[in-house]
Amino acid sequence: MTTQPVAAFSAGPAPTVFIVNVIHAHPGRQDEAFDIIQDVVRLASGKPGFLWSNLAKSTDGQTVVNIEAIAAPDNVGEFFSDPVFVEKFRRLDEVSTSEFHTYRVTDLILPSAAR
Repeated sequence: MTTQPVAAFSAGPAPTVFIVNVIHAHPGRQDEAFDIIQDVVRLASGKPGFLWSNLAKSTDGQTVVNIEAIAAPDNVGEFFSDPVFVEKFRRLDEVSTSEFHTYRVTDLILPSAAR
């Protein structure tokens, strides 16, 4: 049985879609917001089209960000068609406000060799 690599490097941009969740936690609830989005992403990671996610807590003590790579914009609809996913995502509203944006990669800029 052959397997496809999950991640790989390339010399140019790959046709990838990014989901960016910017989560503004209510005062004192950054850790809780992080735990909730982490749970949401773990559920999404088992779905077709999920590639990877990078979760981070801001040093400001208020913001959490999820930058998630998916194969196609249609994958967002597939994630949200799962009622368990929707309920977990909805829990964020109890501890934060959030922005949800979808981006398509159009350019990749790497460090220049000449410095």
